[in-house]
Amino acid sequence: MSGAAPTSAVTLELIAQDAAAVRVAASIGAARVELCQALALGGLTPSLGTIEAAVRAAGDAVGVHVLIRPRGGGFHYTADEFAVMESDVRAAVAAGAAGVVIGCLDEAGRFDLDGMRRLRDAAGPAGVAAHRAIDVSADPLQALDTLIELGLDRVLTSGAAPTALAGRDTLRAFVERAEGRIVVMAGGGVTAADAPGILASGVRDLHFSAKRTVAGDAGGVSMGSAGSGVGDYEVADAEIAREIAEAARAAATSASSPSTPGGAAR
Repeated sequence: MSGAAPTSAVTLELIAQDAAAVRVAASIGAARVELCQALALGGLTPSLGTIEAAVRAAGDAVGVHVLIRPRGGGFHYTADEFAVMESDVRAAVAAGAAGVVIGCLDEAGRFDLDGMRRLRDAAGPAGVAAHRAIDVSADPLQALDTLIELGLDRVLTSGAAPTALAGRDTLRAFVERAEGRIVVMAGGGVTAADAPGILASGVRDLHFSAKRTVAGDAGGVSMGSAGSGVGDYEVADAEIAREIAEAARAAATSASSPSTPGGAAR
């Protein structure tokens, strides 16, 4: 498969931190959600209660894929952290998750093959995807080959750049390298305005948060800084999600239309 021959289909994945976001995903026709908590930290493993609520909200409409990440920071983990992640994978699948999203690197910045296999195997028949650990790996193209060797379903990436739009050239290289052996899904700072440029790379899976900030409410009592645990928080916004979905679908359709000059949206 090559980025030079896009199709009109685009698959959407919304980042969800709660059941309400899952319902937003269903309303825009998203195929999946990546369920997490603490998105401000880059996303951490959600609680079992959050997983169960998300699965109930999803029904048969949306696949719930659970992020497995025990802490913020890098992706090189201790034996204790691997034990936690393995348990979290099994618990997520047992709670009804359609899949899990994993990523661990070794000391040299390559995917930790033994660790990835351990987490992959813990998922059993559920889907397994890799998160944006690839974007901070020592050699992203070589890391993509590792994920293909592991037999993972897809990889979330911004093209080793701060945003997917900035990384669109690397995304194109990923799509060409993948040759249909793994799904390359673009994510990182995705907006409705940026969707056409991102999809011009040849990716046909788009991952986004569509988030807005909600002012925190301490019940009228001043609690000081956000470090006290009270402050603003983020939720998925249905209108922002709808705008991104519409822009992505329009761009994908335009890219595949023979009447489009140059053949791809810019």
